[in-house]
Amino acid sequence: MTDQAQLEKAKEHFAKLVKEQLDRVEEMKRSQGWTDYSKKERIVIGIVGGDGIGPYITKHAHAILKFILADDIKSGKVELRVIEGLTIENRVKVLKAIPDDVLVEIKKCDVILKGPTTTPKKGDRWPNIESANVAMRRELDLFANVRPMRVPAQGIDWIFFRENTEGSYILGSRGINVTDDLAFDFCVATTQGSERIIRLAFEHAKKNGINKVTVVTKANVIKTTDGKFLSVAEKVAMDYPGIKWDDWFIDIMTAKLIDEARRTEFRVMVMPNLYGDIITDEAAQIQGGVGTAGSANIGTKYAMFEAIHGSAPRMVEEGRAEYADPSSIIKAAAMLLNHIGRTESSKRLEFALDICTQFEKRIAITGRSSGASGEQFAHYLMETLSDCGLEAKWSRYSGRMP
Repeated sequence: MTDQAQLEKAKEHFAKLVKEQLDRVEEMKRSQGWTDYSKKERIVIGIVGGDGIGPYITKHAHAILKFILADDIKSGKVELRVIEGLTIENRVKVLKAIPDDVLVEIKKCDVILKGPTTTPKKGDRWPNIESANVAMRRELDLFANVRPMRVPAQGIDWIFFRENTEGSYILGSRGINVTDDLAFDFCVATTQGSERIIRLAFEHAKKNGINKVTVVTKANVIKTTDGKFLSVAEKVAMDYPGIKWDDWFIDIMTAKLIDEARRTEFRVMVMPNLYGDIITDEAAQIQGGVGTAGSANIGTKYAMFEAIHGSAPRMVEEGRAEYADPSSIIKAAAMLLNHIGRTESSKRLEFALDICTQFEKRIAITGRSSGASGEQFAHYLMETLSDCGLEAKWSRYSGRMP
């Protein structure tokens, strides 16, 4: 192929992407309001196991939701619906990130609790299909990835708002090899996409009495897309005069999270997709590891809650899956409860997790038979939830009022 033909092919490819993103901007402009769960006669919670260790840990979170929501389930106000088929084998069979029949069932639910899914990479035995997470966020317009991290004993109480449908990931499978020597990937930022995630972060701060929001970019180098994100933040901040805001570059921000003298100054942080992916793994490690961190993916109509870690196929191959730590997806279940208006149940589950993983630690999960199984941990957690003095116990351990 001549250089001119290669150039024309690349221009045609880019033009198609630009058209798709302009259409998406118009769709965002037409977006309707948030789902009001208090007005729904029945809330359908989809339980999607995923693959690898996903089904193993998800069944424990499912059991805990059954335990907590027993009255709502009995009265018909809540339905827990298991959705099968979001496995790497099924996805490879149809060469789609989410098989069509699975996506239809997911869209019948109001919220989803999802186990980890395998994303193939170059050199894997699987075809290089798109990430199921990225596809689901796009299909359901789950624009906000929300990840709280808390270490009460160290005064750490962070919540990260990561933009989910733009940045460097939205077109992650749509890059182009112009020639054998030249490859392009694409990064996208829109005014509407930036504004809604930044506004959500400020709204969270306002509702929770937090007087500071930190915006994280690399706008000094990535001047166009990150520059747009930062300029939108300046405008949004003007609507919240009672909240201070500052901005940090992603490289120094990663350093400040491990700076014991400074890290407690941060509370609410908002950032584009790639930076949020990286920095929340760092924050999770400070909290106790990625196995301890849950994640919410929120849109105006749908919401999906998940662990932040991967599917750990090696644990399955080595026969250790039953010893995988379910804390992350149970944390996600607590976030789900809060999202659908079961705030007291959510708070009790958060307290129980803190007590079991950070304070009492009566049993330890090591990921091997030398530690507790996921099922043993789930029973310990439900036993702790049953304690009528749970709030007082958490307050005593943490030194804070519940």
